[in-house]
Amino acid sequence: MKLSLPQDSRMLDKEFTFGVATASFQIEGGINSRQTCIWDTFCAKPDTIADTSDGSVACDHFNLWNDDVNLIADMGVDAYRLSLAWGRVLNKDGTANSQGIEFYRNLLSGLKAKNIKTFVTLYHWDLPQHLEDNGGWLNRQTAHEFQRYADVASRELADLVDSWATLNEPFCSSYLGYEIGIHAPGKSQQAFGRQSAHHLLLAHGLAMQVLQKNCPNSLNGIVLNFTPGYAATDSDADKQATAYANDYFNWWYSRPIFEGKYPDIIDSFDESIKPDIHSGDMEIISTPVDFLGVNFYTRAVYKAHPSDIFEEIPPTDAPVTDMGWEIYPSAFTKLLKELDARYQLPPIYITENGCAMKDSLTSGTVNDLGRIQYYQDHLNAVDTAIKQGVNVQGYFGWSLMDNFEWALGYTKRFGLVYVDYDSQQRYLKESGKAYSALIKNRT
Repeated sequence: MKLSLPQDSRMLDKEFTFGVATASFQIEGGINSRQTCIWDTFCAKPDTIADTSDGSVACDHFNLWNDDVNLIADMGVDAYRLSLAWGRVLNKDGTANSQGIEFYRNLLSGLKAKNIKTFVTLYHWDLPQHLEDNGGWLNRQTAHEFQRYADVASRELADLVDSWATLNEPFCSSYLGYEIGIHAPGKSQQAFGRQSAHHLLLAHGLAMQVLQKNCPNSLNGIVLNFTPGYAATDSDADKQATAYANDYFNWWYSRPIFEGKYPDIIDSFDESIKPDIHSGDMEIISTPVDFLGVNFYTRAVYKAHPSDIFEEIPPTDAPVTDMGWEIYPSAFTKLLKELDARYQLPPIYITENGCAMKDSLTSGTVNDLGRIQYYQDHLNAVDTAIKQGVNVQGYFGWSLMDNFEWALGYTKRFGLVYVDYDSQQRYLKESGKAYSALIKNRT
């Protein structure tokens, strides 16, 4: 089974960037060469990780990075999106960790030697634990600590990086980590979710200021995830509930960046829930970005709820991934068009798109036809959005390889490459071969 795009697709132009993506905590391991982070602490708590695993070894990328660079190069991709571990770049006292800097310089230099563009994310959820001990993202000071980290990392690595993203999915850090507590650090109060979100966005704006100074020739931006909400029925109540959910989960993170204000639903919040916003914060948060990274996996369906405003309805009689997420690619096109209509946007890069499937390795082969179909349908959805005027400049498959899937441990596989965690052998899945062939066959 192959992946294909229409002959007139701009995605087939060499100027369009195709890549693969990973995150530091999910693949690196090398736990003894960095600071302890909130995910190390969270994994050590009972009943937090589905298979009681952790990220201490993961895919052992810390030791196998050179083999992985060769693997990425063999796939023929234009770019590799990775994240830095904050606690590998900095020591606890805020000074640069020379061993950590050397690791990332070697990795990035290896990619450059293969003519692979480097898209680096500064924060993919692995806050150093000592900062969490002082309040984490509930403490405004953490935003300034992030700015200092961004300053050191970008000065040390600027010559090897094509694109910097400040944050990956602040929704996950704030809502999953501080509001409902299913991700690190496992706190659960609505006020915590809203306050941490504000400090994350403030951290983004502060980091953008140093990136613009230190790296004026790179693409500097942010990566946001979107799960567009659809109303269960055409009733006014369901449509209003869905609009509220979209404001709460999606536009809460994009509107401050592009319009300098939160969605109007903030006015309905009790004062105890509203974030503490200082004078000048929204101007910092809305510092112009060079690109918007969009992560998309699925949609959500909502109906009105008498006390909780909205209620999400799980998919029934619909195709789903191994995560239980509905496969609904037309929502991808609609989302991209809506973002384009809502905001004055810079170029968009699809920084994550992919799916978990029940993979099995047989004689070195993973015949994951369902994943190939998922990619096919979602590549077509992006192509449709581009043809309807949305400025999408790149697409990154999530993910390069199977890895630590956060609270689900190693029970879910998103990779284009299969990882045998016992032997650390890598096997290119049929989806990886199809993705590679699509990229290599461009004219």
